[in-house]
Amino acid sequence: MTKLALAPLLLALVAAMTSAQTTTPHALPVPGRSIVTTTLGIVAASQPLAAKAGAEILDRGGNAIDAAIAANAVLGLVEPHMNGVGGDLFAIVYEAKTGKLHGLNASGWAPTGLTPQLLAERGLTRMPNNGIFSVTVPGAVAGWEALRSRFGTKPYSELLSSAIWYAENGFPVSEVIASEWAEQERKLSSTPEAKATFFIGDHAPKFGEVFRNPNLAATLKRIADKGADGFYRGPTADAIVALSKTAGGTMTLEDLSQFTVEWQEPIKTTYRGWTVYELPPQGQGIAALMMLNIMERYPLGEWGFHDPRSMHVMIEAKKLAYADMMKYVGDPKFTTVPVSQMLSREHASARAAKLDLAKAACDVMPAQIAELEGAHGGDTIYLTVIDADGNIVSFIQSVYSAFGSGLVPPKGGFALHNRGALFSIEPGQPNTLAPRKRPLHTIIPAFMEREGTRIGFGIMGGWTQSQAHAQFVSNIVDYGMTIQQALEAGRFVKNSFRGCDVNIEALVPESTRNALKSLGHEVRVVELRTDTFGRGQAVMSLPNGVHFGASEPRHDGAAIPQGAKKN
Repeated sequence: MTKLALAPLLLALVAAMTSAQTTTPHALPVPGRSIVTTTLGIVAASQPLAAKAGAEILDRGGNAIDAAIAANAVLGLVEPHMNGVGGDLFAIVYEAKTGKLHGLNASGWAPTGLTPQLLAERGLTRMPNNGIFSVTVPGAVAGWEALRSRFGTKPYSELLSSAIWYAENGFPVSEVIASEWAEQERKLSSTPEAKATFFIGDHAPKFGEVFRNPNLAATLKRIADKGADGFYRGPTADAIVALSKTAGGTMTLEDLSQFTVEWQEPIKTTYRGWTVYELPPQGQGIAALMMLNIMERYPLGEWGFHDPRSMHVMIEAKKLAYADMMKYVGDPKFTTVPVSQMLSREHASARAAKLDLAKAACDVMPAQIAELEGAHGGDTIYLTVIDADGNIVSFIQSVYSAFGSGLVPPKGGFALHNRGALFSIEPGQPNTLAPRKRPLHTIIPAFMEREGTRIGFGIMGGWTQSQAHAQFVSNIVDYGMTIQQALEAGRFVKNSFRGCDVNIEALVPESTRNALKSLGHEVRVVELRTDTFGRGQAVMSLPNGVHFGASEPRHDGAAIPQGAKKN
């Protein structure tokens, strides 16, 4: 959009904001953590023991892919409400020697017998959020196998050794994780296996209390011994199917043994000279790219960081992009997703024309997706790794809700995810439940590059993710922030799909919040450093070979560099 075309819109905005608007750009955030810098590798993860496990793999000659698997295995133990072998996985791999990006979709499909008709027979009118009918095939271990067989250099016996050791010998539960674990005591108390697995005595482990999970150690040993077959066949698979039968589900051994992952070409857009990549549907990443396409039509950099005009545009762009995503995105094997049209500049122009700079829109969501409202999720981990050669892995893994479905296979040591909760059972929709179909997915890794500078990044948190990705990119591109500043900066999030409600972090200045209220936004101020706004990590490489890592202080995470190479 030209400055001439913008002029009447800007005048309308100024009139709407009146005295509530500040014309002084707000200062960039002062980071609470220093950025990590090295010419070698870095592992940035949401818990230090996991980041350290990945860094140790780099120390022993492994590459970024090896380190990501090792870190994820430990995260499944130390942060079990967020992720684990019972969940799904997505990754973007930048391969330094070829300069190519590779996308991996390791999300599971619905069991063969799980249909809308079956749920109707059981008296259900919508997908349940918990329990056996919310369980789809876990894809994480198949994702490990795909990554390791294509890019890895280390055997599972080495990659899983830290996770197995901590599971057998124990580890002190970290601060934020302990608090979130305790919030799930009621859910974990609903089944004897979950309580026996995730409690110490009669309670969830407290901060600093040593937790062990010998059953998970046994599960990981089977994977170390037989690879993916150690999970999708044999005792672990038998335990999953036995649990499903006991609970009245339909999972079969064939649903597990026949499961396959998909290598995908990442989708992309450009934002003020940067190329930004996400994975294609059935994930929500396309919404981040559509947001950026709309945002690019407005001079956010000129307006300034945390300027109310900039935040208004981003909030409204979120509503428009998510409306399209929810209407059109589903498993492309079962429905046609118009990706190229959704990412076209023509589409961005048409959607931007609906953005009123003088007023918040309160209803841009198609009515047919109402049953997904409230299924926000957010129990996910994001990690990213760069190695000394410049390979980058942007990696996300989740059990969806806290401890997933709440169901734990006998002696498995892990919770089965509830990703099936995101299906619709309304007939004829892109995301309608069907056997062997993958549901619309919230978890998304991301990547961006410009002129030899590359950034692997992600911010977990259910429907927060695409809108947080767009804000991160804007922080880098529009305001010149470091990756640490971009992660720590105050954010907004709107996890509902209707209305003018929006959560604004207390880091955003009061003057900006008041100006947004004057535009009709129903602002809810949320205290600092909560999981409301998601939590992320990032790594970056420069053309001169210098690498950077960042982990934000909303969680227990850390960015840990590889140690010095020994001669």
